[in-house]
Amino acid sequence: MMDMLNEMNVAGRDTRKSGLFSSFKLSPARRREAKWGLFFISPWLIGFTVFYLAPMIASLGLSLFEFTLSSPEDARFIGLANWQRMLFNDPKTWEGLAITFKFALISFPIGMILAFSLAVLLNSKHLIGRNLFRTLFYAPTMVPFIASILIWSQVLNPNTGWLNRIIDLTGIQASGQNGLRWMDDPNLIYIAYTFIGIWGIGNTVLIYLASLQGVPTELYDASSIDGAGWWRRLWNITVPMITPVIFYNLILSLVGLLQFFILPFVLNQGSGYPSGSTNFYMVYFYKQAFNFQNMGYGASLAWLLFVIALAITIFLFATARYWVYYAGGENR
Repeated sequence: MMDMLNEMNVAGRDTRKSGLFSSFKLSPARRREAKWGLFFISPWLIGFTVFYLAPMIASLGLSLFEFTLSSPEDARFIGLANWQRMLFNDPKTWEGLAITFKFALISFPIGMILAFSLAVLLNSKHLIGRNLFRTLFYAPTMVPFIASILIWSQVLNPNTGWLNRIIDLTGIQASGQNGLRWMDDPNLIYIAYTFIGIWGIGNTVLIYLASLQGVPTELYDASSIDGAGWWRRLWNITVPMITPVIFYNLILSLVGLLQFFILPFVLNQGSGYPSGSTNFYMVYFYKQAFNFQNMGYGASLAWLLFVIALAITIFLFATARYWVYYAGGENR
């Protein structure tokens, strides 16, 4: 009896092993399909390896060297000296990060809430001329960003800018020497930058609008029968159903704000004006890497930002299971 049980246990283990390893074995048709799949994605794999992965690995190695573009032959290995300087001996690193996160705390919620609100408005069946408004809100994204910055620098001009002139109509003196100096006041500069960023919000609005149109209308009909109002339908149906898109825009927006660079560089040439309030982290990285040609230290700064962005992304993915809902009804 015992011998029979032992034989059955051995046979069971062999069956489980064969079943386990057989899942890794592909039939000839599957192998052929996998080869063709790799063949068709090989251009992307080659491009990713050559233009992304290899430069990233090279920059990580470069962060261990003292290397300047003007004298590459004098490069020497210094180990973790660049990292030690960046983390412990360079206050401008943390100053740049603090300014970047401060701006993100102001700009991020405004951009996310406004984009979602505009999408809800443009999706409303009661809005007259919906197609026209959708075109108008998306059109600014077609304007080159540098041109948009130059346009807004005049819109926010303290003396002749349209915004101050409009505020003047309300009885508040905004124009003139004692008016609102959007680009010159450290207390207003982040609001001004947020205005300029909102100008290109059309892409985010379009993504939200597409997700809103994908919500099943049967859910709204059932909630209306149950007596749910507009706000309850929005909060209990619309928002949960589009949380994957909210999650997507959340990550893209945060990573984009961490890389905030073009706007302060074009307007102030990276000078930090006014009063150092625009010394963003990416501006400091650009100065070290390209103005001072200290590529080794610049590579260290770049990798620190990558680590921070990666940590934030991992945290968001870890928390997504509690608030992101998919069509199958399961949290991921």
